Amino acid sequence: MNAAPERRGVSRPALVIGVVCLSAVFALLLVAVKRSDRPDRQALPSALIGKPAPATVLPLLHEPDKTLDFATLRGKPYLLNVWGSWCPECRVEHPVINAFARTGKVRVIGYDLKDEPADALRWLQQFGNPYETVVTDVQGKASLNWGIYGAPETFLIDADGIIRWKHVGPLDEALIERELLPALAAAEAAR
Repeated sequence: MNAAPERRGVSRPALVIGVVCLSAVFALLLVAVKRSDRPDRQALPSALIGKPAPATVLPLLHEPDKTLDFATLRGKPYLLNVWGSWCPECRVEHPVINAFARTGKVRVIGYDLKDEPADALRWLQQFGNPYETVVTDVQGKASLNWGIYGAPETFLIDADGIIRWKHVGPLDEALIERELLPALAAAEAAR
């Protein structure tokens, strides 16, 4: 009596399931690669765009016995740049912030996040201080109200205290030309 031939290999249903799973993974990879070319790939939606900047009072980095109430910044637009001496991307961005601040197109306020003041002061001394004022949030508590994920992040706040634009990651000249300057022009035109 002959035994039934032993089947070897993969069954047809398992083969079909495997092909479908590999196709799905390949499709996801294609979508991810296609999205990586988008100029706004670091754009994160912010629930605060179009809303008043959070009420914030923080100590000044250079005069820790004094504070800045952000409400006093109203009347003219300002750029709020979140940075820290611990942040490698902030070092990449800093020459761009320095150059942009020298244009005088808008006030640039520094927001030193989760940093030791001595480290922040040494960092500004080494790389230059482009900021009109620098506030410090050593514990990062106020950053929660702003929806800050980390550093660098940059906000454009209009003269009425409304957040008009936000960018996560380092600024560069192209981004300033493509997004920030038009947002600033729109904020100034809305007055």
